[in-house]
Amino acid sequence: MIKEYLQDNILLADGAMGTYYSQITGEDAAFSELANETEPEVVKAIHAEYIQAGARLIRTNTFSANTLALDVSRDQVKRIIAKGYEIALQAARGREVFVAADMGPIPEMTADKKEVDPEFILDEYRFIVDAFIEAGADIFVLETLSSTDYLREVTEYIKSKNSQAFILVQFATTVDGYTRKGISISRIIKEVKAIPYIDAYGFNCGAGPAHLYQNIRAFDFSGDIVSVMPNAGYPEIVHQRTVYTRNPEYFSNIMMDVARLGVKIVGGCCGTTPLHISKMRDKLAEFAGEKRRASAPVRKVWHITMGKNDFYTKLVEGKFPVVVELDPPFDVSVEKIMEGAAVLKQNGVDAVTVADSPLARPRLNSMMLAAKIKREVGIEVIPHLCCRDHNLIGLKSLLLAGYVEGIRNLLVVTGDPIPGAEKSSVKSVFDLNSFKLMALIQEMNNELFSQDPYIVGGALNLNVQNRDAEISRMERKMENGARFFLTQPVFASEVIEYLARLKAREKVKILGGVMPIVSYKNALFLNNEIPGISIPSHYIERFRPDMDRQEAEEVGIEIAVELINNIKQHVDGLYLITPFNRVNMVVRVLKGSLL
Repeated sequence: MIKEYLQDNILLADGAMGTYYSQITGEDAAFSELANETEPEVVKAIHAEYIQAGARLIRTNTFSANTLALDVSRDQVKRIIAKGYEIALQAARGREVFVAADMGPIPEMTADKKEVDPEFILDEYRFIVDAFIEAGADIFVLETLSSTDYLREVTEYIKSKNSQAFILVQFATTVDGYTRKGISISRIIKEVKAIPYIDAYGFNCGAGPAHLYQNIRAFDFSGDIVSVMPNAGYPEIVHQRTVYTRNPEYFSNIMMDVARLGVKIVGGCCGTTPLHISKMRDKLAEFAGEKRRASAPVRKVWHITMGKNDFYTKLVEGKFPVVVELDPPFDVSVEKIMEGAAVLKQNGVDAVTVADSPLARPRLNSMMLAAKIKREVGIEVIPHLCCRDHNLIGLKSLLLAGYVEGIRNLLVVTGDPIPGAEKSSVKSVFDLNSFKLMALIQEMNNELFSQDPYIVGGALNLNVQNRDAEISRMERKMENGARFFLTQPVFASEVIEYLARLKAREKVKILGGVMPIVSYKNALFLNNEIPGISIPSHYIERFRPDMDRQEAEEVGIEIAVELINNIKQHVDGLYLITPFNRVNMVVRVLKGSLL
C-alpha cells in the first residue's frame, strides 16, 4: 500500500519524537521510549499533533528500544515496543496514516568502551524485529545508521517474517557528507543498492537541511525511493538543556529544494516539531504542480598526486626496506630528532617512524613532526596515529592535514592506556579503535585520495601466549586496509620460529622489530614494565649492573645484530626502535648486520 502511494505522491513523515518530548514536558530525557509505559498519553498526543500537522507516516517511539541503550531486560524492551506500536496505531486510527516500526542502531560499544560481540548485536536486532512483527508491524524504518553493517542480515530476516514488509533504511551524515564511521554518501548508496531486501533508503539526523541538501544534490535518484529527514539545524546548550533553533519556515523552504531532487519521503529529525511538518505540508501543496528534477550532474572530485612512495615501492618489490623509529620530544626542542633523521638517511635508512605520545605521555604531535622531517630532511616518514587522544573529527582533520603535507604512510594503533593515577584528570577518547580507524582511512582513500592513497600499517605483537589470536587480529586489520605490519621487538627464539611459519602461509608484508638494549637496568625495565616486550633471561644475563655505558652499548649492539641475522630471512623488512634516540647506536647495528 505504501509503495502504491509513493508512485504518485511525496510522502510527508513526522518530525522528532525525543527532542519534542523534552520540549513539551520540560524534561531533558535521554530516552523518551520509557514514556511508552510511564506517560502513554503524552506519546499519543505527540503522534496526534504530527498527524494533525499533515504527516502521513509516523514512526513509533522506539528508536532506542534495545537492551544496550536502555540498560533494561528484553522483557521490558518487548513491552516498550508493543506499547509504542499500540500507541501509534491508536493515534492513527481512522486516518489515512502509515505507522512504521522505528529502529535505531544497536550500540557497538558498551559504556566502558568495550566492543559488543557482533553476534549479540545481530541477535538483538532479530529480537526487536520479532517484537514488532508480533505487534503487527509491516513498515520498518531503520535509521540514524553509520554503516551498512548488519543490514543484509536484518532486512533479510524481516522479509523472511513478512515478504510484503516495506523497509526504509536511513543514515546519519555529518556536514562533510560522511557518516560517523567515515563512510561517504556515494558508498552508502552503492552498498544499499546491493542489498535486495531494502525498499527505500535515505538520510536523517547528523546535519541540518542546508548541509544535507548540499551533500546529496549531485546524485541521481531516478528510479529510487529516497527519504530525507534532517535535523532542524544545530543545537546549543541553554540552561543545561539542548535547544534547537525554531525555524519552520526556513526548514520547509530548504526541504522543497530537497523534494525537487526527486526525493519521495520527507520529514524531520532532532529539533523538528509539528510546526515544521505543517509548514512542509503547505509547501508540498504549492509544489504539487512543479516538475521535479529527475537527475543531476555528477560532481567532479579533484585529487592531489604527490609522487612516488619510495618506502612502499621498495617493500612490495621485495627489496627489504629498513625503517627506524624516533621518539618525538616532550618539548619543542627538535634539533636532536632532526639531526638523527638526517644521519639515518645518510646511512641508507628508507623511512623514519615517529611515535604518537607513547605510554600516554604528551609529546610533540607525530603527524606534524613527521611532516617537518619529510619536508626538511627528505626522508620518507611513517607517523604513528593512535585513537586514544582524538575524536573522529580530530582524526579526520589530522588525516587531511597529513595528506596535504605529503605524508603517505601511517602506522595505525589503538594507543597505550592512560595511567591509572591520571584517569581522573585525563580522559581517553577512543571514538574508534585501530580496526575502525583503518576502515576510515580506507574510505577516505576511496573517496578523497584514490590516485595517491595512504598506505596503512598495523602493529603485530607476537610476544603473546596466544599468537594465533593475534594473527586473527592481523587478518582483520588486513580486511580493513592494512598493507604492512611492524612487529613488537623480537627477542625469543620461539617468536622467530613463528615468524618463519607465518611467512610461509600469510601473504602479508612484515617488518621485524628489533630494539637494541642499552644496559642491564634497561633490559629489566623493558622486560617487566613495557607491554608487548618479553626478553629471555639469557640476553639479560649478558649485561652486568656495573657495566659502563660504552661496554653495555657494545653488548646491546651484539645482541641486536644477532637478532637481525636470525629474523631477516623470515621478514620483508627491518623495523629498528631507537633506544633513547641514540641514533649512532642504530647506525652501528645496521653496519654490523651487513644489510
